[in-house]
Amino acid sequence: MLQYIIWDASPIIYDGFITLRWYSLAFMIGFIVGYMIVARIFKHEGAPEEWLGTLLMWVVGATIIGARLGHVFFYEWDVYKADPIKILYVWEGGLASHGGTIGIILAVILFSIITTKRSPIWTFDRLVIAIALVGGLIRLGNLMNSEIFGHATTLPWGFMFVRSAEWHRLYPGMACHPTQIYEALCYFALFALLMWMYWKKNAEERPGLIFGVFLIGIFLPRFLIEFIKNDQVAFEATMTLNMGQWLSLPFIIGGVLLVIYAMTHPRLHLTFPNKFATPKALNNKR
Repeated sequence: MLQYIIWDASPIIYDGFITLRWYSLAFMIGFIVGYMIVARIFKHEGAPEEWLGTLLMWVVGATIIGARLGHVFFYEWDVYKADPIKILYVWEGGLASHGGTIGIILAVILFSIITTKRSPIWTFDRLVIAIALVGGLIRLGNLMNSEIFGHATTLPWGFMFVRSAEWHRLYPGMACHPTQIYEALCYFALFALLMWMYWKKNAEERPGLIFGVFLIGIFLPRFLIEFIKNDQVAFEATMTLNMGQWLSLPFIIGGVLLVIYAMTHPRLHLTFPNKFATPKALNNKR
């Protein structure tokens, strides 16, 4: 007899004066560790320490706003246009990773224009290393919420999401693909690859290469895993490819083009002072 995993984890860590959820903790850990990774990179390359706080504010705000608006406009606009005030009810759920990605892209462009005065590709090549880690942690948060799982499966590692109303409605008594774990493993592997590319292969000397590999490594697995995931909204049932897959395609194509561009242009020769730049040194460089 096949033995499946009965997933009965509580999404809440602590429920007292405040309610702390695993999903929120995953977000916080991701941003804290991500900040430390980007800080180490900036120090390695001699970028100003002052840029870190500014970049963090841009990225956190853009991630939340972009992910929320992405869900609203890509998946449930008919619902929210009838009651727009609910767009602000983020605590009720409803975040889309593609919207978060678009938000981060716009934020980095503005950060580059206003703060660094460098090409946005410079920031993307450093920032996305940390974002890959954050993406994996967020998918583990989805697992703790018993959400975004896949179709029924007879594989021995199938999960019964007994806390999910959706599971009880669609797959009572059946195990399902733990697609949250599939995606998390892909993103953690991508994080390890990007760290290796940066610290061991100096891939940052080929502008756009790390960013391109990131886009492929995030959105190609997402595109493929969507084939075994449940539709997020009803209208996707009539689509050959679901909304997540259509939204992933431009990012995959963009990633391939960036890799081609990076590998067909001369490699830069960067210096690594291993200390943050002082404002005076930065002004002199400019």
